[in-house]
Order: sequence, then structure tokens, then C-alpha cells
Amino acid sequence: MQRAATRRVAILGATGAVGGGALAELLRSPAIAGVTSLGRRSLADAPASPKLTQHVVDLEDAAGYAPLLAGHDAAICTLGVGQPTKVPREALWKIDVDYVMAFATACRDQGVGSFALLGAVGADADSSVDYLRMKGELEAQVIALGFFRTSLFRPSMLLTPHNRYGVGQAILLKVWPKLDWLLAGRLRRFRGITVADLGRAMARDAERDDPGVHVYHWDEFSALARATS
Repeated sequence: MQRAATRRVAILGATGAVGGGALAELLRSPAIAGVTSLGRRSLADAPASPKLTQHVVDLEDAAGYAPLLAGHDAAICTLGVGQPTKVPREALWKIDVDYVMAFATACRDQGVGSFALLGAVGADADSSVDYLRMKGELEAQVIALGFFRTSLFRPSMLLTPHNRYGVGQAILLKVWPKLDWLLAGRLRRFRGITVADLGRAMARDAERDDPGVHVYHWDEFSALARATS
């Protein structure tokens, strides 16, 4: 007989493409008892589910929303700027680092055991590329919080069902999947992943409770997306 679901997950960033995919999968999962979505706005098209609780919060005020995180087993953070090259570095840092770290710290302080972070392939605190260095520094800060389980997702090209950012993205969405066969060996990590599959992988990860730091590239999160609850 299947055990009753008891695991509760908090998510920040469910209004985004990957976060929305993760939320939908969490709500379908028989292993998840409840999901709390925090965000700057409510999810108008959120799946109807008694498992889901939504809170509109001020991301500048982590102390104000921290109590909402109590009693959760895991947290997922997919918050980030969709087009990082289109915003000033200060704004990018505030959203991608400051808000994320405030959320992660609040999760840790409220006893959340597992934390999953959406990052980028090539994230490295020593990278010569500013964006990848920022992502690497963020990962290092999250690891330093000392969660029982930390999961770092590092995708390359995110394949969305619709073009959201104009001609450049339209070309990439059309061409990138056809390049997968060229991306072999160490280059496999640069293969594209649909936002639905990546969200599903993050949901599957939230069901797990083995300790340590887990780093996911294309092979790992593709396998995780195929796993069952």
C-alpha cells in the first residue's frame, strides 16, 4: 500500500517557465502533500489543487515571509532574470543573488532541510565571464548555508514552448535541438532541455532526502526527469 504523502515543498519563482513546470509536477506527485508558492505576484493560471497555497510577498522583506516557510521539508528556487544581458548588473545581482540568498537563508533558518537552485552551465566563482562568475558565487554562498541536501541545476539552452524574447530566441529554439548530436562527451552538458523536463527534474529532486551537494548537468537532470515518484 502506498504511504501517505507528508513532504511539503516551498517554491520561489513559479511564475517563470521552469518554476511553473516544477510546480505543476509537484502538484501531480503522490509523494508531495503540499506546495507553498511565494512570489511578487500570484499565479493566475496555477493548476487547481488543494495542495497549493500561494502567497504574494515582498522579496525585499525576507523577515516578513520567513514564517511562511516553517514546516517545509524542501525548497526550490527558480527565480532569475529571463534576459540577463538586458538589465543593469546591479539589478541583475539584486534579483539573481540578493533575493535568492535572502530566500535560501530564510529557508535554512526555518528548518528547511533541502534546497534546490536553478543556475547555469559553466557556473564558476573563478570564471572570467561575469554572469557565470556571479552564478558560481551564488552557488558557493548557498552551499555555505549548510543545508542537509543542496541541489544545483546547471542547464544550458532552455527550450520553451513559445518564443518569449524575439527573433534571436526564435532562431535558437529552432536550431539548438538539431545540434544535440554534435554535443558529445564533455559537450553533452550544453544540450538543450525543455522547461517542462527541467521543472519535472527539480520536482523529482525535491522528493529525495539523501544528504550532500548534488550537481546536475544535462545527463543527470534528463535522467531525473524520467524518474517516477
